[in-house]
Amino acid sequence: MKILIIEDEAELAKSIAEYLSGENYLCEFASTFHEALNKIEVFQYDCILLDIMLPDGNGLKILEELKKQNKQDGVIIISAKNALDDKIAGLQLGADDYLTKPFHLSELMARIYSIIRRKQFNNSNIIKQNELQIDLLAKTVAINNQPIALTKKEFDLLIYFIGNKNKVISKSTLAEHLSGDLADMLDNHDFVYAHVKNLKKKLYDAGSEHYLKTVYGTGYKWEGDS
Repeated sequence: MKILIIEDEAELAKSIAEYLSGENYLCEFASTFHEALNKIEVFQYDCILLDIMLPDGNGLKILEELKKQNKQDGVIIISAKNALDDKIAGLQLGADDYLTKPFHLSELMARIYSIIRRKQFNNSNIIKQNELQIDLLAKTVAINNQPIALTKKEFDLLIYFIGNKNKVISKSTLAEHLSGDLADMLDNHDFVYAHVKNLKKKLYDAGSEHYLKTVYGTGYKWEGDS
């Protein structure tokens, strides 16, 4: 899962990223209004942590831009200001939650998880598709009630595919999801093929149906009931 931290307090942004990285989230940073605008135009995120007070602009304008682009990224406003008007304005513009500084990182983590779960998996901690069962909290996968061992990248890919089922996802999109903005610096996306190949093999060897399809020349698609 990929998080964008829009925050000009470097130490706070660093501490958030260190905590979330320990929970297997990929974190990217934007410390200014214009840097944040560039990020949201190019990339897609599972959740955006948005500070309203930025040195070169108002964070609420970021929400307006997300709405204008019809983006579905989850957004949590993080601000030192506890003004009711800011909270209302942010929620009306499409923010999913509001957290006032200072806060506990464990609470932030819980809110991020809640938003991603609500947006992608209808508020459920357990994902089931026929013989396949995934526990999002425990981060475990079972086929016909038998657990299978996945790497962190493979588990992340599986959740991403199921969260975007019946959609064709390009290799470049998967590279961005797994590596963030570093994907632009890579010579090729062979590592995506390797991770997908390993994920497929583990699922199929354990008895899973062939839900993950290769769309030749385009990318991959997870097939399932809508």
